[in-house]
Amino acid sequence: MSTPPLLNAVRAQMQHLAERQRVLAQNIANSETPGYKARDVEGLSFASLVDGAGGTPGVARPQVKLTSGMAALGARQPIGASSLIYDKDVTETKPDGNNVTLEDQLLKLGNTQADFTALTGIYRKQLGLLKIATGKSGG
Repeated sequence: MSTPPLLNAVRAQMQHLAERQRVLAQNIANSETPGYKARDVEGLSFASLVDGAGGTPGVARPQVKLTSGMAALGARQPIGASSLIYDKDVTETKPDGNNVTLEDQLLKLGNTQADFTALTGIYRKQLGLLKIATGKSGG
């Protein structure tokens, strides 16, 4: 029996949230490091969730390549092939170049925890339904 697509999507999102929590904790740890720039984890795309569910996505994620004109305007190459990106929701930058605001990072950690709790509830419900469907819902 293969894993239901909904459980695969929940698992992928939970892994994403765990990685985001790690990155936010790293931001907090570096809140006093001169020149440190806050980072975040790029969200999962709907197309990747559909693809992970075994379907064929009808929409591909747009790919942006850095051109010489973009570089001349100050654009930089993305951080890497991973989903780690610079935080776009920066509210202030300190004179030393650090842009980590502890309040913002703590709010993001709270949102991440709430999302993880919601996904845990969905996961439990799905497992309960599978137990009922297979007749293994006994005490």
